[in-house]
Amino acid sequence: MSIPPESAGTRRSGTRIVGRALTCAVFALAGLLFYVSAQTARGTDLRTDNSLLSLGDVVRQRSNQNQQAQAQLADLQAQEQHLTEQQAHSPAEAAQLDGLRQGAALEPLQGGGLTVTLNDAPPNATARVPGVPEPGVNDLVIHQQDIQAVVNAMWRGGAEGVQVMDQRLISTSAVRCVGNTLLLQGRVYSPPYVVKAVGRTDALRGAVEADPTIRTYLKYVQAYGLGWKVQESGDLTLPGYSGTTELHSAGGQQ
Repeated sequence: MSIPPESAGTRRSGTRIVGRALTCAVFALAGLLFYVSAQTARGTDLRTDNSLLSLGDVVRQRSNQNQQAQAQLADLQAQEQHLTEQQAHSPAEAAQLDGLRQGAALEPLQGGGLTVTLNDAPPNATARVPGVPEPGVNDLVIHQQDIQAVVNAMWRGGAEGVQVMDQRLISTSAVRCVGNTLLLQGRVYSPPYVVKAVGRTDALRGAVEADPTIRTYLKYVQAYGLGWKVQESGDLTLPGYSGTTELHSAGGQQ
């Protein structure tokens, strides 16, 4: 059956109208998407993450905030100690209070002791001993158990006080590693890691040398060049602990 000329023209006209409508809808949708993207990015490039803080940036930011908070807390603790000493009724009470603060690691500690420094191996390190396999990534970095082993050996050796990096350890302190960084009492540190202890140097050194975990670590020192240094000192000064003494969990402070 043939189509009348007027009907064919009407159909072509309707097709053009539908085509224009679809074109307008596509452009409108594209414009909407551009608008939403601009509002979301607020003028930044959505293909980059420059506007977002990386996890490492967040951790460092929190670490700096914790450091500032600890400094403020230390000032408040000093004021509290001063007021408490003023209220002491006798020299004996003041001496008892000082002894309690020393036992809680809240006062600086001075004396002879030992300093142990651990460090990652060079990133391009290779096996230095014949017959030893080439190292993997985990063979070239300090692990949590390495630092813990040194700290525990210090305590077993009769340490009167222990300091890791610039912080004094107390009974609720927890040494933890996140990736290749040390997380200690709310602050983050990178290697080299320094552990100091006040006590009899011969007893401290003997406890360190006898620790089985440290002996294993020393094999990696020889094989791959991990950093290890032990220094005796006749005059070490450990700072008093200046953080919070509140226990948050059985696992120690964060």
